[in-house]
Amino acid sequence: MSLKDKLDLQRLPRHIAIIMDGNGRWAKERGQDRLYGHHEGVESVRTIVTTCAELGIGYLTLYAFSTENWDRPVYEVNGIMELLVNTIRKEVNTLSRNNIRLSVIGDMEMLPPQCQQEMEEAIALTSHNTGLNLIMALSYSARWEIVNAAQKIAQDAKNGKLDPATVTPEVWEKYLCTAGLPDPELMIRTSGECRISNFLLYQLAYAELYFTDTRWPDFRNEHLYQAILNYQTRERRFGKTSEQIQQNEEIIS
Repeated sequence: MSLKDKLDLQRLPRHIAIIMDGNGRWAKERGQDRLYGHHEGVESVRTIVTTCAELGIGYLTLYAFSTENWDRPVYEVNGIMELLVNTIRKEVNTLSRNNIRLSVIGDMEMLPPQCQQEMEEAIALTSHNTGLNLIMALSYSARWEIVNAAQKIAQDAKNGKLDPATVTPEVWEKYLCTAGLPDPELMIRTSGECRISNFLLYQLAYAELYFTDTRWPDFRNEHLYQAILNYQTRERRFGKTSEQIQQNEEIIS
């Protein structure tokens, strides 16, 4: 039986978030420039997006470029931006054919104008699609997002649009980049690092975390299936006891 056949299609995570790590190290291990790894990582993106769409996953968030990544060497940042523009231009029609809707979270104003334009056009062209929601985290950091949300809440309170006493988790979430999106249920990080690196700190509160040594350019269907299978072995309690979860399941069934 293949890994795909072992999946319980009734217990798939609704939202998967991935930290696509290891492009540079993968390239260096092969005696290549770091940008070579980023180019090769595009094929992994294409494969995983297609696979998630085929499985019926509702949401897929990919951590493509953090605010901290702006501090990398200029040649690498410029190369990544150029790769991003070219990839969006090439893939937008494929996204539409596969009924995939594209959106972006992060500080878009920090991106080069051409990159902003390509992203806005791709978002508009795929806005009516009803299949997989592909969310690209670009120039994103969770601390930036949280501070940005706090500033907006404070401004609305100052302007009399919001009573601070009414700020609940539900209200707070409306000010985040991910407003309207369900929280990730499974977070995958490639390349062996076991941390979440300023990624969706608020939203990952109850996500199942899965770490793999596989570098992102090598990450393919089988690796995704393995991560989902691991997720399906876990009991999601959300602070409750196992007995409470079992009782709820018995009532539902």
